[in-house]
Amino acid sequence: MSEDVLPLLRSFLIERYEQIKHNLIMKLGNPELAGDALHETWLRLQRSAAIPGPILNPQAYLIRMAVNVSIDIRRSQSQLLSASDVQSLMDELPDPAPGPAQVAEDRSQLEALDDILAHMAPRRREILLLVRLEGWAQRDVAKKLDLSLRTVEYELKAAQDHCTVRLNRRNNRPS
Repeated sequence: MSEDVLPLLRSFLIERYEQIKHNLIMKLGNPELAGDALHETWLRLQRSAAIPGPILNPQAYLIRMAVNVSIDIRRSQSQLLSASDVQSLMDELPDPAPGPAQVAEDRSQLEALDDILAHMAPRRREILLLVRLEGWAQRDVAKKLDLSLRTVEYELKAAQDHCTVRLNRRNNRPS
C-alpha cells in the first residue's frame, strides 16, 4: 500500500490546493509563507521516492508537512546580525536615562518625601518604610513591632494618606 501513498498525496494536494492553502494561512498567519510552504511541499512530494503509509488523513498530513516546511523556510530566512550591525542599531535607540529636568524633579520629590517622613509619627513611619520600602508583609511587621495586624493596616493607610496629602499640597494639586 505504501506505493499508492505518494500519488494519493500529490493528487490530493492538487485537488484541494485552495482549501489546504486557506487552512495553512490560518495556521501561519502569513499568505506568502503559506504559498511558499505549499510550493516546497509539492517539490518535496515530487522528489520523494516513497512515503510510508497508510495515511488516514491526507489533508492533515499535507498541512503538517507544509507547517514543517514553513519552519524550515523561516529558519533559513533568519540571519544573525554582526557586532557592527548590533552597534548601529543600539546607536539609534534613545537614551533611557532621565534628562536633567527629570533628575531635578525626582530629587525635589525625594527631598519633599524625606521632609514628610521626618514629620510623621515614628511608629507610623517605621511601618510605612518596612512595608513599602523593605517589602515586608504586614503580618511580619505586626510581629516585629508587637502590634495587631489591624493596627499595622490602619497605620499604613494613615501613613500613605499623610504622604499623598502633603505631596499634593506641595505640588498645588487637590488631594
